[in-house]
Parts: sequence; structure tokens; C-alpha cells
Amino acid sequence: MTPRKLDDVAVAKHLAEMPDWKRDGDAIKRKLTFDDFVTAFGFMTSVALVAEKMNHHPEWSNVYNRVSIALSTHDAGGISESDFKLARAIDELAG
Repeated sequence: MTPRKLDDVAVAKHLAEMPDWKRDGDAIKRKLTFDDFVTAFGFMTSVALVAEKMNHHPEWSNVYNRVSIALSTHDAGGISESDFKLARAIDELAG
């Protein structure tokens, strides 16, 4: 079953509850900073395991101690509930 793209009101409602995430077009984004590269990479590994179980994978990058994450549901053509489910899991892992 293909996820359904959320309308602007639903996206705004979710984002109001998640202050670390910002909308950027058809994606939600978050930037994180860690103490060092190993900690950042360990965080990414933890997220990768969760994302694989969800079959919903982030677009992300890592430079030393910084991780940038963008979530969008390409099958839905924008932001879906799956993005917010993974974002919440990311927030939990980030502490």
C-alpha cells in the first residue's frame, strides 16, 4: 500500500509537536551535532537499523560530528505519516 501525501495543515500540525524538524519543500529536515565523528556515525547506524525495519530510508549526510537528515516519501510525492514516524524514532535515538 502506497503511503498518502499529507496536506499542508497535517504537516504543520506534526511539525508543531516536533520543534527540531523544519519543512523544506516536500521534505522535513533536521540537523544534529555530536561530540565527535564516532558518535555521529554510531547514531547513523542506529537510525539505519530502525529505517530498514520500517522500509523507509532517509536522505542524509555526515561531515565529522554533524548529521543532516531529510525525510520524504517519494512514492507519495511528498511528506507522509511514514516520515513523521521515522522522525519520532530519530528524535528518540538522538535523546
